[in-house]
Amino acid sequence: MRIISGKYKGRRISPPRNLPVRPTTDMSKESLFNILNNRINFAGLKVLDLFSGTGNLSYEFGSRGADSITAVDADMGCIKFIKQTAGEFDFNISAIKSDVFKFLKGHKSNYDIIVADPPYNMEQKNFEELVTLIFEAELLREDGIMIIEHSKYTKMEHMMNFSFNKKYGGSIFTFFEFEGVEGADDDSGEEE
Repeated sequence: MRIISGKYKGRRISPPRNLPVRPTTDMSKESLFNILNNRINFAGLKVLDLFSGTGNLSYEFGSRGADSITAVDADMGCIKFIKQTAGEFDFNISAIKSDVFKFLKGHKSNYDIIVADPPYNMEQKNFEELVTLIFEAELLREDGIMIIEHSKYTKMEHMMNFSFNKKYGGSIFTFFEFEGVEGADDDSGEEE
């Protein structure tokens, strides 16, 4: 895998083969960040990366200037790799070994961007619980964006604060945002 853009554009990262992960493909990642480039300024962002796996998305945010990144995964091998890579690139990534649902239930901070890449075979009810926990705990700032990567078999359009989704190969990125303030001029249409 490689870093698509930013300070470390083109740098390759080679995680150990024995990690229990399905990293976001470079093509899907590039498409995701093209959408985000049109919507946000990465400098100074506070990011939460759930089910972070190899840290692929965290490194992309770090390379683009995100200020603070929290990466959460249940696998110790993944956490060790993220810590090692963050040190090599001097990224401000705090890697936490935890079950994501337990972490969310006890967490009180809030973020500009929340990304989640759960196992594609996670049950529909758990995807729904993930969205509900984040919004009920107010972990996403009012002008923030949450993105969940999932397969075509998981349906997210009915969830609170759904904004839009984009399909790339076998992956779908579903975007969530707070509803616009009443009377505000909202220009949050789908962007190519």
